[in-house]
Amino acid sequence: MEDRFSTRESNPNNALIRSAPFFQGIPESAVEKATCHVVTRSHPPNQVILLENDWGTSVYFILDGWVKIRTYNLDGKEITLNILGKGELFGEMAPLDEVPRSTDVITVAQTVIGNMPAQDFVQLIHTEPLAGIRLAQLMARRLRQVNRRLRLRETDSTSRVADILLFLAEGQGRRTAEGVEIPNLPHRELSSLSGLARETVTRVLNKLEKKGLILRDRDTLCIPDVHAVERMLV
Repeated sequence: MEDRFSTRESNPNNALIRSAPFFQGIPESAVEKATCHVVTRSHPPNQVILLENDWGTSVYFILDGWVKIRTYNLDGKEITLNILGKGELFGEMAPLDEVPRSTDVITVAQTVIGNMPAQDFVQLIHTEPLAGIRLAQLMARRLRQVNRRLRLRETDSTSRVADILLFLAEGQGRRTAEGVEIPNLPHRELSSLSGLARETVTRVLNKLEKKGLILRDRDTLCIPDVHAVERMLV
């Protein structure tokens, strides 16, 4: 694991950290102060970044790659709550509540993460009203996503897989000439996100691919027409 300390001169990721959507519109001087102690680390796939019940000493910004937010149900079954990618942040709740972490966070690809000391993040929230608004917007968006997925738990398997693809496209999609690209996650991750058996997820993805609604290669899944997939939820 490689560490690189963030200064304006030596850290090539500094500009990327400062360009994260969370900081948009916040005064440059406040952003510079908040990010001056950020340390960037490169992590391999399947590396645990945070564990449930850890104490919150940092807030994390994803500069490249993907992580999954994981917990377990009462039967000990792993549940993937979310997939976060470049430009997203996580670990923001524990420093604010001053309580231990409530979930695990694990990389799903080679990932570069900027670690901001918790006290710098909390200070930014206290001194910049727009930072507080950004945080509230982040929480509201994630709550809407969870509520939408819970509502769709009563629908058919095709609708549930389609919704997960749209959920990833909304949060992590990258627009290209072919459509919207999202990470081609392992079927076990899509299974956990949708609450379906892995075999069911595989069957639905194969059906969507035959219909031309998705295109897949090793690392990415492309949705040529997002509206066509959205119509499957109606």
